[in-house]
Amino acid sequence: MNTNLKRLLSGKLADHPSLCHSDMPVPVLSFEVVPPRTDAMEQRLWQCMRRLAPLSPRFVSVTYGACGTMQAQTQATVLRLKQETTLVPAAHLTCIGATREEIDDIARTYWQAGVRHILALRGDAPAGTDYTPHPGGYAYAGDLVAGLRRIADFEISVAAYPETHPTAPNPQADIDNLKRKFDAGASRAITQYFFEASTCLRFLDRCLAAGITAPIVPGIMPVSNYDHIARFSAFCGVTVPVWLTHLFEGTAKNPELCRIAACIVAAEQVRTLQSHGINEFHFSTLNRPDLTCAIAHLLGVRPASETDS
Repeated sequence: MNTNLKRLLSGKLADHPSLCHSDMPVPVLSFEVVPPRTDAMEQRLWQCMRRLAPLSPRFVSVTYGACGTMQAQTQATVLRLKQETTLVPAAHLTCIGATREEIDDIARTYWQAGVRHILALRGDAPAGTDYTPHPGGYAYAGDLVAGLRRIADFEISVAAYPETHPTAPNPQADIDNLKRKFDAGASRAITQYFFEASTCLRFLDRCLAAGITAPIVPGIMPVSNYDHIARFSAFCGVTVPVWLTHLFEGTAKNPELCRIAACIVAAEQVRTLQSHGINEFHFSTLNRPDLTCAIAHLLGVRPASETDS
């Protein structure tokens, strides 16, 4: 655990300049939400949107389910965001499970509805299997980016992996693949989440060395449930440091303590990266706005009604 975080957890938050000093810039935030599977989940999603909208995010991305599932729910959510809110939706779109024609039709539907931002992703194979391109589909994310560029002038985000994609043969091959996505026309990359700021900074240095100068936005995953995050991190190749495990010991039955610790960890990540000149971040919300709103408050992000008064 780094020194700053130790100081925060020792009860000296007021003495911590990175979180409390007014000279720190207000970061630019965007949010990720999950499409609903049930009526109850849909109600929770739109309650989440009402809480997050006043924070004026740059955009709100809507995920696909695993293996290309939830496509219809993703599309319905994106279109409703566009039609019924002032938020800027960004639609996840994956290669897996669809032909080029099917994916192109979805992209054209988005463009005609005024949706201009797409997150172009390869997609994950079913658990226990290797990825195989769909016959007649886009093989990889770089191919999807090129296809979207032929359809319309979308803003296209892609994925980046500070700790290397689990299926990449080595870190350099993974960065070479990221460069191919930018060469195909991607606008920015959003990283997989991580827990050590130094992991992200080393990755950004490697990207620069490879000639990648386009924006790369760090992805932030607040720890709303440690056990869930630990299992998911093992699946997607994200390192859970020992200090994080120690920090969340005993919080499973103490949600308030978990929330405080999660806020501190995420805010510290952002402030450390800001000290290195990074000022845009993409937060996974899991459709639970309270934790994201609390972290945003720590970082100086306020609802528009407060900043205008």
